[in-house]
Amino acid sequence: MIENPSREEMGQMLKKSKRIAVVGLSNNPERTSYMVSKAMQDSGYEIIPVNPAVSEVLGVKAVKALKEIEGHVDIVNVFRRSEFLPGIAKEFAEIDADIFWAQLGVENEEAYDYLKEKGYTVIMDRCIKVEHALTK
Repeated sequence: MIENPSREEMGQMLKKSKRIAVVGLSNNPERTSYMVSKAMQDSGYEIIPVNPAVSEVLGVKAVKALKEIEGHVDIVNVFRRSEFLPGIAKEFAEIDADIFWAQLGVENEEAYDYLKEKGYTVIMDRCIKVEHALTK
């Protein structure tokens, strides 16, 4: 069963975090991933687009995969369909980021169990922008 941290805990995590890698970030301003990531960027977070189909989003050069990111990543925010989460979870574990965050409507028990067994913080089916707004 998927259990998220409390809203208060999520607020603490967001206060400590600076770099967010966004898997599936679209360069289309109409898409939720773009709107949410722009709001987070406007709030002072460094956004790293992870999408092999685009070269740049929000003025930042995109990478094709998490392992192409240089330096530490605090949060990996995922905007992909739930069935892609197990593969993304394995990539996440390889780069040893702090928090795996799947957007609203996105959850996968296999990915959740895999990451929890490795001791990672996992949040699923929650909007990072909403949690940020509610816990500022």
